[in-house]
Amino acid sequence: MKTRDDIRNVAIIAHVDHGKTTLVNELLKQSDTLDAHTQLDERAMDSNDLEKERGITILAKNTAVDYKGTRINIMDTPGHADFGGEVERIMKMVDGVVLVVDAYEGTMPQTRFVLKKALEQKLTPILVVNKIDRDAARPEEVVDEVLELFIELGADDEQLEFPVVYTSAFNGTSSLESDPATQEHTMDPLFDTIIDHIPAPVDNSDEPLQFQVSLLDYNDYVGRIGIGRVFRGTIKVGDQVSLLKLDGSVKNFRVTKLFGFFGLNRLEIQEAKAGDLIAVSGMEDIFVGETVTPVDAQEALPVLRIDEPTLQMEFRVNNSPFAGREGKFVTARKIEERLMSELQTDVSLRVEPTDSPDAWIVSGRGELHLSILIENMRREGYELQVSRPQVIEREIDGVLCEPFERVQVDTPEEYMGSVIDTLNQRKGEMQEMINQGNGQVRLIYLVPARGLIGYPTEFLSLTRGYGILNHTFDCYQPVIKGQIGGRHNGALVSIDTGKATTYSIMSVEERGTIFVNPGTEVYEGMIIGQNSRDNDLTVNITKAKQMTNVRSATKDQTAVIKTPRILTLEESLEFLADDEYCEVTPESIRLRKKILNKNEREKAEKRAKKMENNKD
Repeated sequence: MKTRDDIRNVAIIAHVDHGKTTLVNELLKQSDTLDAHTQLDERAMDSNDLEKERGITILAKNTAVDYKGTRINIMDTPGHADFGGEVERIMKMVDGVVLVVDAYEGTMPQTRFVLKKALEQKLTPILVVNKIDRDAARPEEVVDEVLELFIELGADDEQLEFPVVYTSAFNGTSSLESDPATQEHTMDPLFDTIIDHIPAPVDNSDEPLQFQVSLLDYNDYVGRIGIGRVFRGTIKVGDQVSLLKLDGSVKNFRVTKLFGFFGLNRLEIQEAKAGDLIAVSGMEDIFVGETVTPVDAQEALPVLRIDEPTLQMEFRVNNSPFAGREGKFVTARKIEERLMSELQTDVSLRVEPTDSPDAWIVSGRGELHLSILIENMRREGYELQVSRPQVIEREIDGVLCEPFERVQVDTPEEYMGSVIDTLNQRKGEMQEMINQGNGQVRLIYLVPARGLIGYPTEFLSLTRGYGILNHTFDCYQPVIKGQIGGRHNGALVSIDTGKATTYSIMSVEERGTIFVNPGTEVYEGMIIGQNSRDNDLTVNITKAKQMTNVRSATKDQTAVIKTPRILTLEESLEFLADDEYCEVTPESIRLRKKILNKNEREKAEKRAKKMENNKD
C-alpha cells in the first residue's frame, strides 16, 4: 500500500492544564516553520480572549510544522469534557495521538475521556510526560498509571507498546529518559518519535475524492468554512463537486477557495490530496460529518457521531427594571440571530424556540460550555437573562434516565470527611479511594449531573481552596427520585429601588453574605445577598442614615463593612434557584427573582404549594 511519507497527522490530547497548548508552542518554535523574526505569544494557539484569560483551550485548532522535510499536521484539542464534541471529531482526522500527562498529577478524568475516544478510533499513541521539572514529579509512577488506564480502556497489544517522551514544555526541553538531568533544550526526541511511530497517511490520491468535514469555521467574507481531511482522491479550486448531506440529499457546488495550514497561518492553496488537512469554502450550508465527493462518484463516509447535550437553560430577553441601559443588542431578534450564528460553528449546541417569542431553550454539554457562550455574548454587547441550568433527561429502553458524571476529587485528608458527606448527600456513589501519602486523598465518585450544579463553589469553601475537583460525563442511568443538591440557603432580596448605602448594608450584613458594594444601583426583587437561613428574606438596602444635630458618643468611629462577595458569571449561575434569573449585561451580572414584587411572589408561592398538596 502506497503511503505519503512526507506527512504525519497527529492530535495532542490531555486533561486541562497538563500543558498541551504550551507544548504546541514549543513545537512551532523549534521546527523549521516560523521566520526568525516571528514573535510567538505564550500559548499562541489560544487565540480567543476567553482562552487567554482562563488558560484553557475551548476550540480545537490546527497548525502544521515542517521537520526534516516532513510536514506534521498538529491538532490542539480542548481538555474540558464540555468541549468533548470537538475532541471526538478530531480523532477522525488524524492517524495518531500525543497523550500529554502531568508528571505530578498523573491521569485525571479528562485524560481518561480523551484517551478512550482515541483508542476507540484505533489510533497510534505516544505518551508525553510533561512538567518533568516540577517538584515532586513522579514520572515512572505516572507511566505505570497510564499503562493501567490503557489496559482498563481495552487497548490492543500494539497500542500498549507506546513510546514515552519526557518534556518540560515550559522550558522547551525534552528527553527519552525519565531523569530530569538528561533534559536538553530541543524537541527533536518528540519530533523523531512522531515520525517513527505515527503511521503515514495512505496515498490513494488517484481514486475518486472523499473529503469529510470535522470542524466548522465562519468568516464574514466567504461564509461557512468546512475543515476536515481528504481521505482519498484530490480536490482542486474550481472543481465541481457534490456535498452528501446528513439527511441523504445531495447538493452540488463549486470549490471557490481551499486553505492549508502552516504555522499560525491559514494559507490559500490550489489543490490538496489524500492525507491533507484542509479548509474548504464555497458551500453555505456545509455541516459536520458531511462528505464532499465528485459529482459522478458519490460515496459517503460513515457519519461522525456527535455527543448529545446534557444540560439546558432558558435564555430570555432582559425585562428587568434596568433593561436596555447597558447593552447594545437587547431585542429578541438580535439575541435569536446571535444564537443562530453560534450554531454555524458549535455542533454540540442546540437552540429551540419556546411558547414565548422572547425565550429560547439552549442546550449544551455542561455549565462551562453554556457559560462561555453567555460570556462571549455579553462581551459583544448583548443583554439577556438566563435561568438555572437543568439536566436533560432521556428515555432509554422505556426507562427515564439522567446523566451521571465521573468525579475525581483531590483533597487534603482533613477535609475528606466533609467532601464525602456532601457527595453522599448529592446521591454520589464512591467508586474508589486512594491515599496518595503526603496528606492527600483522591476520591472517585459517580454522581448525578444535577447534584453537581452549584457544587464547585461549596466544594471550594469546604476545602478552604485546597481541593481540586474534576468531573466528566460518564453515562446515563435511571433517574433518582427526589431533590438532589441545590442551594441550602435563601436569598436576601431588595424591597426597594435605589442605591445601596453603607448604613443599610451594615444593618443587614449579620443576616448573611452581601453581594453588592455601597453605591450599587438595585431594584425591587433584585438579590443582594445570601441569607444565613434557608428562607428568602426581603430587606431594605437603600435606606440612608437620618441626619440629626445630636452628636453621637461614637462619632469618631468610622463605619466599616465586610468586603462584599462579588459573584462571577459561573458562581451566579451556580447560585440560581428555580424561581430566579441571572441578568447579564456588558457591564453587570445581577441576580433577581422571576417575580419582582414581594406580595405577588408570596401569592405565587402559596398557589404552587396548594397545587403540590392537591397532587399528593
